[in-house]
Amino acid sequence: MLVIGSGPAGRRAAVQSAKLGKSVLVVDRGRRLGGVSVHTGTIPSKTLRETVLNLSGWRERGFYGQGYRVKQDISAIDLMQRLHKTLDHEVEILQHQFMRNMVRSAFASARFVNANEVELTTDSGEVSHIGFDKALIAVGTQPFRPDHIPFDKTRVFDSDEILEIERLPRTLTVIGGGVIGVEYATIFSALDVPVTLIEARENILEFVDRELVEDFVHQMRDRGMTVRLGTGVKEVTTTDSGVDVALSDGRKVRSDILLFAAGRAGNVGSLNLEAIGIEPDKRGRIGVDARTLQTSVPNIYAAGDVIGFPSLASTSMEQGRVAACHAFGEPLPPAPETFPYGIYAVPEISTVGQSEQEVRENGIAYECGIARFRETSRGHIMGVNTGFLKLIFALDTRRLLGAHIVGEGATELIHIGQAVINLGGTVDFFVENTFNYPTLAEAYKIAGLDAWNRMGHA
Repeated sequence: MLVIGSGPAGRRAAVQSAKLGKSVLVVDRGRRLGGVSVHTGTIPSKTLRETVLNLSGWRERGFYGQGYRVKQDISAIDLMQRLHKTLDHEVEILQHQFMRNMVRSAFASARFVNANEVELTTDSGEVSHIGFDKALIAVGTQPFRPDHIPFDKTRVFDSDEILEIERLPRTLTVIGGGVIGVEYATIFSALDVPVTLIEARENILEFVDRELVEDFVHQMRDRGMTVRLGTGVKEVTTTDSGVDVALSDGRKVRSDILLFAAGRAGNVGSLNLEAIGIEPDKRGRIGVDARTLQTSVPNIYAAGDVIGFPSLASTSMEQGRVAACHAFGEPLPPAPETFPYGIYAVPEISTVGQSEQEVRENGIAYECGIARFRETSRGHIMGVNTGFLKLIFALDTRRLLGAHIVGEGATELIHIGQAVINLGGTVDFFVENTFNYPTLAEAYKIAGLDAWNRMGHA
């Protein structure tokens, strides 16, 4: 098995192949293992978020007021110290995992010669050819960089470059209301940086339940963020003093720096895919069979962000494992009914199952239960003033169809809802079972009772 890329999909495929007794080589053109996820994506942004929340005292402001801070003067160096420590640890763990499983690795750029051979080129210019039986393309994505945006790493950054800022901005404009743009916009806002978020569509996070998004946008505006929806960007110009953004509705936004986070593109440019007959789409994404992860070339697979939605580290890992199992004739695990999405903004958003909009479109009679964190004892102890849990149940079967959370700990709490959905649980599970008190997880019982009362006892 040849694995190109050492991110979540690549590493899981490599280890699974090794567990099956296969000879495995992982090729990565970076200088360290880990891929985009470890070095510029998932791990850095989440580490930055945690550092900001700790140093700013954000979680304690419900008690001590909006002016409370753990560290009064927070610098970019403060943020980077923890980031580099975390990245070093992640790389060390991955290296040890490969060593234990006898997975070999090489740092080079890979270029397909044919469907059973690649050419590897190192940074020093050394060229070698490697033959393989099976291959997995797990090269991830890179920020989409349109020509009309003047990226310069001084005033205008993409989502990789923002991790290298040398000073915190006085003001920030973020273009892009997707997951990455929303995460960075709210992280910098938690540092009390005035932020303007611009999204050309009428809504942000379009795959999330609308009630959650409405509450989330209200929270952003309530703490002073400016959210411009339904307006595109006509022009971006830089000056000695900042960045000017001209919007399609005639308004202008001026800020110290700008983050462009409107989409990503597959890292496929150097792979020479035409040599093996694979044609990516205009954003560099590779088409695969949804169940087996096979490309149009039977012995070559693709997994992770390079195949497109959902582009989550968690699903990428599972895709890598499934691809390796199918490549070597192992039975595939059953596809899960649902899997959770986690958005590490401030506050967190997490969702699993059907949204209220999807339930309506599917013509299912339903009822909802709501629990607000500020009404739980643990929420009050923590000083949590916002956030809620929403559960959606089918009226005929009483089964849980969807669980949606915005607020503190959402990405951890969501797994209770995931388990109940995938095991076919009903509203009665929440009504009849005991939850630790005081906890935020108790919100599940409160929301279950709320729905149960609306549904009737029969």
